[in-house]
Amino acid sequence: MIEAAQFVEAARERGFDWYAGVPCSYLTPFINYVLQDESLHYVSAANEGDAVALIGGVTLGARNGRRGITMMQNSGLGNAVSPLTSLTWTFRLPQLLIVTWRGQPGVADEPQHALMGPVTPAMLDTMEIPWETFPTEPDAIGPALDRAIAHMDETGRPYALVMQKGSVAPYELKAGDAGARRAPVAPRSQFTGVAASELASRHDALKKVIAHTPLESTVVLASTGFCGRELYAIDDRPNQLYMVGSMGCVTPFALGLALARPDLHVVALDGDGAALMRMGAFATIGAYGPSNLTHVLLDNGAHDSTGGQATVSPQVSFAGVAAACGYASAVESDDPAVLDALFESAPLDGPRFARLVIRRGTPDGLPRPTITPPDVKTRLMRHIGAA
Repeated sequence: MIEAAQFVEAARERGFDWYAGVPCSYLTPFINYVLQDESLHYVSAANEGDAVALIGGVTLGARNGRRGITMMQNSGLGNAVSPLTSLTWTFRLPQLLIVTWRGQPGVADEPQHALMGPVTPAMLDTMEIPWETFPTEPDAIGPALDRAIAHMDETGRPYALVMQKGSVAPYELKAGDAGARRAPVAPRSQFTGVAASELASRHDALKKVIAHTPLESTVVLASTGFCGRELYAIDDRPNQLYMVGSMGCVTPFALGLALARPDLHVVALDGDGAALMRMGAFATIGAYGPSNLTHVLLDNGAHDSTGGQATVSPQVSFAGVAAACGYASAVESDDPAVLDALFESAPLDGPRFARLVIRRGTPDGLPRPTITPPDVKTRLMRHIGAA
């Protein structure tokens, strides 16, 4: 058994100062230790996949050798499969995973861990994530971290430490202020009732976004599907990244980048289907989102890139959700001028949100990006001066 400080301080010496995850009793000592050190950062994510995406965003903007750790119970590993296989693997965004081993064969545990325990190693192997058991002796910590870093630096992909029961001694969380929360804002609806055929197109909306996101100070992260493809077709700029998978993860990904890089204005271009898939991210952004994060949702009421199947977005006030979750401002409209107003407004004490209802449809012959995901990531990191 080791002390939380022994691992966290060894990790800090190697550049790990960002943590995100979903609690597990095995992880409690780490979380309590990190929360009480103002020089370290911990984000409590709504689910494990969001935590992986968030640390991916931190990695994207990392400077001076900074690194991130995602922590989760193995029962939540399934929630993380999509971003692990289509975000971190595809874009080569390395991170250290600490996965607790509930239901480890031979160790008594609760019935819900009876299947996940035995298959956890196989899941990691299938996702091509090298792993080893978490170090339980102080002298083993440094070598384990060094092996993880060597793999991460060589491949650009995650490495996992699988934590067995009793690996870390308890660490008390002292009582204190949980942190101020933003006062609720009133969501603003500005619908004009224009006919569906007269709504703005995605092309119109993206051109407005481009006009308001200068190269030198802004990063634009586009959701998977036609959003990223059409942004690429309009103007392929070095301050843009086009998600090609991990549906719904653009917002926690953007949050990680915005937290790590307060010098940049980070714009997350979301879609209604993606937002509905991971609505827990609204709460995380509302709680942790900084003023340099802008969340734009282009809502055409359909899964456009998979055949135009309808979503349930017409039933949802996304601005109401954003306001209730703690965004500093939230507005929804069918008038594209809402985007001009969003970007031209003065900075606020927290993230901004706008939902623009657009018409369905995509231009014929829409190209796919010819730049590969690792190359678009590397280009963006160079552009923003990241490692």
